[in-house]
Amino acid sequence: MVTRNSLGHSRKAGILTALGLSLGMVIHVAYSLLGLAYIIAQSVVVFNVIKVLGGLYLVYLGIKSLMAKPGEPIATEQNPEPASALSDIGAVRIGFLTNVLNPKVTLFFLAVFTQVISAETPLVIKVLYAAEMALATFLWFSFVAYMFSHNSVRSRIAKIQKYIDRTFGTILILSGLKVIVTK
Repeated sequence: MVTRNSLGHSRKAGILTALGLSLGMVIHVAYSLLGLAYIIAQSVVVFNVIKVLGGLYLVYLGIKSLMAKPGEPIATEQNPEPASALSDIGAVRIGFLTNVLNPKVTLFFLAVFTQVISAETPLVIKVLYAAEMALATFLWFSFVAYMFSHNSVRSRIAKIQKYIDRTFGTILILSGLKVIVTK
């Protein structure tokens, strides 16, 4: 999503999407530290609801990518806001929902935290783990946004944008369907 928003909208949209991913990470870390990840992992119904919602959201984003109008301009220095500009809140929301609705992240945190956190781990250490994970997520995906929004990359990508939109759309739809049907 960061790559898509960086290419299709702007560097700012990519970085705000990275911020949304990081905020979603904070949600995952918070409930994992509170023990809810274990409960979600043990409840087939709750896990399946999260899984289906996440899969449907990916399918929705994929359909939007497939329906993108060919030839919509990519943001450049000369045209910083393309015709289909993504609002700041919209970019953060896309990143947040993409992360929060991903059931695999729940399982990831359950696996990681059972290895590094115990009942005796001080709260300050738990908070530091959460902050480090959110910050690392934000920094990495901001770097991705920066790289994919660089003018030399964007000018090359602009020539094949419609194929990239279709490819991203197809990948998102297939990923969403895989999430929905995977047991």
